[in-house]
Amino acid sequence: MSNSNLKIFQNRRVLLGITGGIAAYKIPNLVRLLRKSDVNLEIILTRAAEKFVTPLALSTLSGKKIWRDDDFLDHDSGFKIPHVNLAHDCEIIVIAPCSANMIAKIAHGFADDLLSAAVLAKNDNSHVMIFPAMNENMYENIATRENLRILSDRGFVIIDPEFGELACGVSGKGRMPEPAEIFQEICRALHTNHKLLGKRVLVTAGATQEFIDPVRFISNPSSGKMGVAFGRAAWLMGADVKIILGAANHDLDLYGLKVQRIVSALEMLEAVTCELENYDYIVKAAAVGDYRAREISNRKIKRQNREVMNLELIQNPDIAAEIGKRKREDQILIGFAAETDDLRKNAREKLLRKNLDYILVNDVSAKDSGFAVDTNTLRLIAKNPDTPEKIFAGFKDAISLEIWDYLTEIAD
Repeated sequence: MSNSNLKIFQNRRVLLGITGGIAAYKIPNLVRLLRKSDVNLEIILTRAAEKFVTPLALSTLSGKKIWRDDDFLDHDSGFKIPHVNLAHDCEIIVIAPCSANMIAKIAHGFADDLLSAAVLAKNDNSHVMIFPAMNENMYENIATRENLRILSDRGFVIIDPEFGELACGVSGKGRMPEPAEIFQEICRALHTNHKLLGKRVLVTAGATQEFIDPVRFISNPSSGKMGVAFGRAAWLMGADVKIILGAANHDLDLYGLKVQRIVSALEMLEAVTCELENYDYIVKAAAVGDYRAREISNRKIKRQNREVMNLELIQNPDIAAEIGKRKREDQILIGFAAETDDLRKNAREKLLRKNLDYILVNDVSAKDSGFAVDTNTLRLIAKNPDTPEKIFAGFKDAISLEIWDYLTEIAD
C-alpha cells in the first residue's frame, strides 16, 4: 500500500454494501485493505450475501458491528434508523459486488431492505459507487443494461466488470475487479483534489531499448516508477491518463491508466506524435536513449575471440524538443532531467532549448533519488522566471500528488 493512499484514507468515512454474489467471498480482502488504511468503515450485508460471507468474519476484520437486514425496521434496533443515519454519516457508498437484483432495486427506487433504503437516503448519487458482478448473460440482458443506463444517467458511479472466468465456469464480462483494484477506485473517489477532472494527460515512462542484434540492446536503469507515479497521481486527481511505457519494472501498478508499450526511441516518438493533439498535459518522464546503432544485425553477433568491437552509434531524435515545436499554446509540456552535476544550469538550458513549460530535475547520483528507488528529490523550474522554484522530496507517489497540486495551483 502506498504512502499517499494512507494519507487519502485516514479517518475517511465509507459505507460498504455487499450483495449476494459469489464474488462476495473476496470482500474480506477489501475490508482488510481499508482497515489497514485507517478508514472509518461501516458494512451492510444483505440477506443473500450472508450465504457467501459471514457477518462474524467481516466484523472480526473491520472491528465493528455488521449491519444486516435484521436491523432494518427491527423492534430492537430500528429506532436507530440505520438506513438514514448510515447514508448521512458516510462520504461514499460502495456496493461490491452489486447483483443484478440490487441494480434493479436502486434503478426503480425500491427500499425494501437496509442497503437499498440507505442508497435511496443518500442525497448525492455521485457518491454511490456500484461494482456490478454476475453471469455474462445476466449482465448483457437488456433489463440489466437499461437499469445501468438509468443509474449512469442519474449520476451514480458505475465501474464496469472485467472479462474473465466466471463462477458458472465460462469466461465472459461480469467478473468483479479484484479487491486491490476496488481499493484504488475508492481511493480516487475519496481524493479531495480533483483539479484535473476533465483533463487529459499523456505521460512517457520507463527506458527505451536500442537493439544491436536480436539479443543485445543499449538501455539505462530506469524502472518507470517516477513516470507511472506521476500518471497515477493525475488519475487520482480526476484526469484521463495514458502512459506510453518503455522497459519498466514488472510490478508497477498501472490500474486506471491506458497503457501503450513501446521499445525504441523511434517508436516512442511515433506514439507521442500520434497522440499529441488529444491531450492537455504532456509529461516526458521516460529515460530515452540519446543514441542507437547505425546498423542492427538481424543475426546474433558472435564474439569470434576479438577483444574490441567497434559499434557505430547515431543520434536519436529529441522527442521533447519535437513536441516543444509542435505543441499548441494551450498545451502544457513538462519535462524531466536526470543530472549528476550543475543541476539548475543544465535543467534551465534544457527547458529553454526544448520549449518546455516546466522541468523537474533530480540528481541521479544521489542515494535516494533517481533510478529504481521508491523515493526522489525533484526541483521544479518553470519557463516563467517569475514562478519560484520549488523542491519536492519523499516517496515518488506522494510527491507526484504534491507536484500536480502545485502545478494546478500556479496555473489558476
